[in-house]
Amino acid sequence: MKYALQFSIILAVALVGELLRAVIPAPIPGSVYGLVVLFICLSCGIIRVSSIEDSSKILLELLPLTLVPAAVGIVDSLDVLKSMAIPVVLLATIGTALVGVAASGAAEGIIRFSKRGKK
Repeated sequence: MKYALQFSIILAVALVGELLRAVIPAPIPGSVYGLVVLFICLSCGIIRVSSIEDSSKILLELLPLTLVPAAVGIVDSLDVLKSMAIPVVLLATIGTALVGVAASGAAEGIIRFSKRGKK
């Protein structure tokens, strides 16, 4: 019963994210809105971490299973990708580097902002 309650809290937040996507005219997926809502609820204490912790761990353990079909699709298309191997690897490398730089810049900005607020 504990897991059902925890999972229903997560689903309720996901539903709020989907409702926000339908209401807000921005090209942002509902799952992103849901993550932001969950973050705000956890930060403000509206939802305690302990109230979703166990179900969250189960969902994280199952996450790799969602990636298997994508990997199989790539393996099925290897002959098509062979002709584009260099551009694909180059774009993947550049994309990964850009995401890393953006994430580290955002983290650094948040750290600076939080330190400024404590002074």
